[in-house]
Amino acid sequence: MSVKKKDIRALSKDQLRFFFEESGDKAFRGNQVYEWLWSKGAHSFDDMTNIAKATRKTLEENFVINHIRVDQMQRSTDGTIKNAVRLHDGLIVESVLIPTPTRTTACVSSQVGCSLDCKFCATARLKRMRNLNPDEIYDQVMAIDKESRLYYNRPLSNIVFMGMGEPLMNYKNVIKAIDKITSPEGLAMSPKRITVSTSGVPKIIKKMADDEVKFKLAVSLHSAIDEVRTSIMPFNETFPLQDLKEAIEYWYEKTKSRVTYEYVVWDGINDRKEDINALVRFCSYVPCKVNLIEYNPIDDGMFQQAPNRVIEDYINALEQKNIIVNVRRSRGKDIDAACGQLANKT
Repeated sequence: MSVKKKDIRALSKDQLRFFFEESGDKAFRGNQVYEWLWSKGAHSFDDMTNIAKATRKTLEENFVINHIRVDQMQRSTDGTIKNAVRLHDGLIVESVLIPTPTRTTACVSSQVGCSLDCKFCATARLKRMRNLNPDEIYDQVMAIDKESRLYYNRPLSNIVFMGMGEPLMNYKNVIKAIDKITSPEGLAMSPKRITVSTSGVPKIIKKMADDEVKFKLAVSLHSAIDEVRTSIMPFNETFPLQDLKEAIEYWYEKTKSRVTYEYVVWDGINDRKEDINALVRFCSYVPCKVNLIEYNPIDDGMFQQAPNRVIEDYINALEQKNIIVNVRRSRGKDIDAACGQLANKT
């Protein structure tokens, strides 16, 4: 009967050291293997060239490295790259490299499918199959860092958790992945260059504040009126705006870190004067900035981008109250890589 091998990246450095000690080898081998697994991103034990062949054979007999594989890479006319990433169990998620003249951003997934039900998002139409493990999140970042160096001659500079899934519904694994990404033994990236975007899970936003996380928080808001928000984001019934407001106030009180609100303006949905006023009010609770995001259609007529004059009305109302507002043009639309379009069409 074959013994099921353990995923070696589920072990801590101390557990690896202990494994080698138990096997009658030197503990420092654990440090070497740990470095190969994380900062060097080894995909097989044979890659570990400074480790004796007999030791590599022992590792092979006991463990597996459940690394991801980029199944398909698509390049947009604007330079955006979308990866269809195959996981060890055959499931697929997507991640995106977004280049600008000064930086490269990785947009990574945290779940296979999504557990929420936002009507305007293609990913929400996929059944949530499972949460991603920390190493699967980390590997997406590693793959995009390599592509950034290869195609743009520079390392990855920023990470946004805005791919498939709701990061706060996989909080434990997302935090573990970020710990590895920011660790000197991983990618040594500053947490200030990482943004976790949520549709708004109040209890976990408060937990993040208590955990004193150093990354940035973005909230997909899209309406500051409960009835409107529930009509496009039905889970808002469970997590209404009052609860979200209290969680965000708690976050700011604990972290003193400004929140970003992501907001798409749709024709006939949130394009009235009262929608604008409600957003301005919501923005008065804690220091924040607003990203007005261009809508990316997902094959149905229910959602249409509002006219430019409505966007201008939003901008004017926010700026009058000294609220920072940016208009975000979407990248990678021609390869379905833009915000809300990730749906594994491949």
